[in-house]
Amino acid sequence: MLVAEDEPAVAHFIARALDTAGHTVVLVQDGGAAYGLVTAERFDLLLSDIRMPVMDGIALALAVSAEQPTLPILLMTGYTEEYERAGDLEGLVAGMLLKPFTLAQLRAAVEKALGR
Repeated sequence: MLVAEDEPAVAHFIARALDTAGHTVVLVQDGGAAYGLVTAERFDLLLSDIRMPVMDGIALALAVSAEQPTLPILLMTGYTEEYERAGDLEGLVAGMLLKPFTLAQLRAAVEKALGR
């Protein structure tokens, strides 16, 4: 699973939460790095913040879905306007998480996106 999050504390919370749930997590700090990895390696899920440097999560979701249309994508944000802006991606993303989210909400969203 690839996680794109530029806030280290949030990234490590997500990584620990998903690791303890049995997922292997690769962390990157910007959308450009995430896009590079997605095109070079195989992942079962992309979890991305919307507001990030280099390439935001919406641009990342659009680019990744064009390259790998079957890869589930989850977006997350702490900004209501970004959440609303991402609403147009309903057919491309498996879900949205509004920060702050709980451990249970994170794990449930990931499991749902993975079809479990």
